[in-house]
Amino acid sequence: MEAAAQVLIWLNALANAIGRIVLAPTAWLPGWLSATIAASATGLVMLYAFKYTSNQGAIKRVRDDIKANLLALKLFKDSPAVTMRAQGRVFIGAGKLMLLAIVPILVMTLPACLVLGQLALWYQARPLKIGEEALVEVRLRDDAQVADVTLDANDAFEPVIGPLRVPSDHSVFWKLKAKAAGQHTLNLRVGDQAFSKELTIGDGFMRTSLKRPNHALEDLLVHPAESPFAADAAVQSIAIEYPARKSFPSGADTWVIYWFIVSMAAAFIGKPWLNVQI
Repeated sequence: MEAAAQVLIWLNALANAIGRIVLAPTAWLPGWLSATIAASATGLVMLYAFKYTSNQGAIKRVRDDIKANLLALKLFKDSPAVTMRAQGRVFIGAGKLMLLAIVPILVMTLPACLVLGQLALWYQARPLKIGEEALVEVRLRDDAQVADVTLDANDAFEPVIGPLRVPSDHSVFWKLKAKAAGQHTLNLRVGDQAFSKELTIGDGFMRTSLKRPNHALEDLLVHPAESPFAADAAVQSIAIEYPARKSFPSGADTWVIYWFIVSMAAAFIGKPWLNVQI
């Protein structure tokens, strides 16, 4: 698992480098437009990848066989024997298409997850506005002492509540009020060790990292923006409760649904132009 986590950390670093450049227009485009462009582009790229990772010849033969049997159902509907055989072959053909799609789906799964992780940085939450408050949760290693955790002062925010220490949960909480727009850094100390977390304040669309994670694979996929804490670090994660972005195409959680719908539509529209058998 540690080896898989390290590979994912490297892939996240590459995805972050590309995502910062490719998704930079998201900062100034309307949310619905940037989400539509991103989903359409992803659908076409996945379609192109499907073409070259699947057995297109076999898929074409199976689809032709399905069409022939569907035609037989219409022409020989008065013959129960022919109808039953044709129906069976249609179902067998559908199963073959599913089997032929397994390899390209497996190939595309990880790249798709990396893309979704980058899009989530823009759409899953919005930055804090000046004057808004957010809860910060610091989760510690089981043997770390919550009494040793301190938060460095910063002109970008003001602690309103905290530190609230919960020894039984190995956690420390603060509520912070945003004071200055921009990409800032929360600096924490546990004893003589220093730890940090991005803090995003501003209007519109900005890359917003909800959590700096540990080495858990699911956290690395969902929160790719910041390097994870070491497995033996005193701090295991720092999370900020940013406000949810409210919009169907580019809002919290619903942006994934919109991405799926638009990317699939773009793939089906582009299928004849790229001459892809699905």
